[in-house]
Amino acid sequence: MVWKSAQKLIHNWKILRGDNVMIIRGKDKGEKGVIKRVIRSQNRVIVEGKNLVKKHVKQGQGHEGGIFTVEAPLHVSNVQIVDPVTGSPCKVGIKYLEDGTKVRVSRGQGASGNIIPRPEILKIRTTPRPTVAGPKDTPMEHVLERTYDAKTGKGMPEL
Repeated sequence: MVWKSAQKLIHNWKILRGDNVMIIRGKDKGEKGVIKRVIRSQNRVIVEGKNLVKKHVKQGQGHEGGIFTVEAPLHVSNVQIVDPVTGSPCKVGIKYLEDGTKVRVSRGQGASGNIIPRPEILKIRTTPRPTVAGPKDTPMEHVLERTYDAKTGKGMPEL
């Protein structure tokens, strides 16, 4: 599937994968869902089970053809995050707590002003970090080896 790139890209995204959103325009207007994927290069999001379209796929080597129902992307301006307290759509603002952490808060008319928590799905890594040193990893004895002493000047290259 080929999508056009967006004219003006959003640089500060306030909607994340796993957020509960309400669709405010289009054929699924008023329905709530969870964001499945964020396509930042087109300013679009895919909401799970919403904006369904029929896709005709030609049979090829290794897969069957037919008519499939897929989720089409929605423009990010057509969805709004659901306020965790009131359950109504709201705008998202940024606030800094006393300890300096940056949080998202609900704002706008009829919003509670409470913190919108980060989705749990973002904490799960798709590829786990390697626990065993591989062939391209630097051995620990080379990492801890001292190659320069500031007091004596040992290890400084001759220029």
